[in-house]
Amino acid sequence: MEDQVWQISNPIIGIVIVVLTFILFYVVAYFSNRASSSVEDLYATKGGVGPITNGLAMASTYMSLATFLGVTALILRLQAPFVMLWIQFILAIPLITIIYGVSLRRMGAFSPTHFIRDRYGKSASIIAALWMILVSIMYALGQMIGIAVTFETLLGIPYMTGLFVGGFLIIGYVTMGGMSGATNNAAIQMVIIALMFIVPLGAIMKAMGSTGWFFPPLFYADMVPSMLEALPTFFDYQYSVKWYVALIPALTIGSLGLPHLAMRVYTASSLKSARSAMIWFALALGLVFSATYTMGFAGVFEMTANGTHIAAGDTDKLTIILNLVYNPEWVTALVIAGAISAGLSTLSGNLLAIGALISQDIVTTLKPNLTNKTKVRLGYISIALGGVAAVLLAIEPPAFLIVSILWAFGLAGTTNAPLIIMGVWWKQANRYGAIAASLVGGIIYVVVSPFVFPEIVVSGHALTDSMGLSGGMLAVPLSFVILIVVSYIANRIPSLNDEKSKLEINKLVERIHGWTDINPKRYNSTLGAFIITFVCALVAIWAIMPWQF
Repeated sequence: MEDQVWQISNPIIGIVIVVLTFILFYVVAYFSNRASSSVEDLYATKGGVGPITNGLAMASTYMSLATFLGVTALILRLQAPFVMLWIQFILAIPLITIIYGVSLRRMGAFSPTHFIRDRYGKSASIIAALWMILVSIMYALGQMIGIAVTFETLLGIPYMTGLFVGGFLIIGYVTMGGMSGATNNAAIQMVIIALMFIVPLGAIMKAMGSTGWFFPPLFYADMVPSMLEALPTFFDYQYSVKWYVALIPALTIGSLGLPHLAMRVYTASSLKSARSAMIWFALALGLVFSATYTMGFAGVFEMTANGTHIAAGDTDKLTIILNLVYNPEWVTALVIAGAISAGLSTLSGNLLAIGALISQDIVTTLKPNLTNKTKVRLGYISIALGGVAAVLLAIEPPAFLIVSILWAFGLAGTTNAPLIIMGVWWKQANRYGAIAASLVGGIIYVVVSPFVFPEIVVSGHALTDSMGLSGGMLAVPLSFVILIVVSYIANRIPSLNDEKSKLEINKLVERIHGWTDINPKRYNSTLGAFIITFVCALVAIWAIMPWQF
């Protein structure tokens, strides 16, 4: 059977809609960022974003192009267990806000590595920043390639043309708008994403005969009997308990280390606003994530029950294909605009994170006496350079790109999250433990991935290893163990410590939690640290034991 080419027959419709969306984003970026005169304006909008806008922007930044393209292929492979991945992602902002976001917002930080610098010193912050630049570039690279592929396969625009034209248009509006423009645009993009995903999905389900078409995220139950008849294993949780446990260190804790998510919390107008924003985030993200799973369900149903042939290489386009099958082409063009909006919102967050990491967490750390004007200019240049790097890397993208974004979660969870979590909640954490955990944990995670040394892997299951699940289950708990043990030992070597530094750490930790007095016993439990070490050691040992699937 000859594979069908899934593409809009008249790409002009799609191109016009995409151009109009770019014009809208440029206008919003220009008017949002006209008054920026400091790095606080550029990266944190002076903390002036309301809860609804911030919550929508958080959800949009997290959504990524994979929501429209790519995730459906993963649903096809994982089926019901994919819901567990979605749950880890939805937990991200609430956990960031509860565990450390509010504390760092109170501190006045506008990036996680800003906290690491003040908490552990320059060396630890530069090491963490370098890891986070790698994570952010991998994240941005996936979006950049996805947008170019969208232009190529769905609109008929050559890959290189789509990459350079689309890439530099994106760099332009993100650099122009800063965090203020990116936040306002991301909130708009969230509305576009939701409408362009859920409304066409309702039409698809109605055409399929579903009576729950009016609310696709949940009301597809009437299609379940037919699905079970066509594919009885769809709702089976076929993996072992260990596989599901591995999601927590790799994805849940990994989310806590992602800089572009944490930066959204710091833009809140108040601590109350930050807490309210996470509710809007969970609502918006849950709505679209539930619809995404329904879209994957509908795609599998189309292939198994209705017999539509979709080539293996096209399964990541199920969202577009279903719209081409059941909806008019102009609707598909709107869906493509929604997909590009999802990629743009995530790219904005990544490029801003890269800009902050380079300009504030590396250059300004090494050159603290730069003028405010120079810092702002350096910020704009860094944002643009991050985008250019993503475009250039996308010319010959790495073969593992399909799962590189998920793999990046585990790297963030290994090299960044333990430093922040223990730094906020345990006063005994110090720079020696932080540096050792970030370096050793990060190197172990990279080594056991299938992308560097394919013969050195943890589980031996291709999908599990490539998604970073098995590597995260080993490296993330090891990073916590290394940080706690090295810090504990270093604190008992007099030559490595001074009372002034301990007093400053006490003051910092108390201040970010809102205390006005200093109590050395607060956040200083050796027993709590021992329990964390013991549990993490058990998880790491379990990770290297034989995996059963």
